[in-house]
Amino acid sequence: MAKGAKQKTHSATCKVLKQRPNGTISYKKSGGNHKTAKDSSKAIRQRRKQGTLSKGDYSRLKSVI
Repeated sequence: MAKGAKQKTHSATCKVLKQRPNGTISYKKSGGNHKTAKDSSKAIRQRRKQGTLSKGDYSRLKSVI
């Protein structure tokens, strides 16, 4: 019997998003590598933390990871 084809992992998305053990998906926030002199210290500090996807984005992207 022939089985249906599996969906391939989207490699670009997989390189950006990481799945945590509790099921949430985290990503690195943008804009923190260079040209940060104009930004406040608070903004630079907040970009160091990992971001977390919302529930709506998680349900949309969980199939491609």
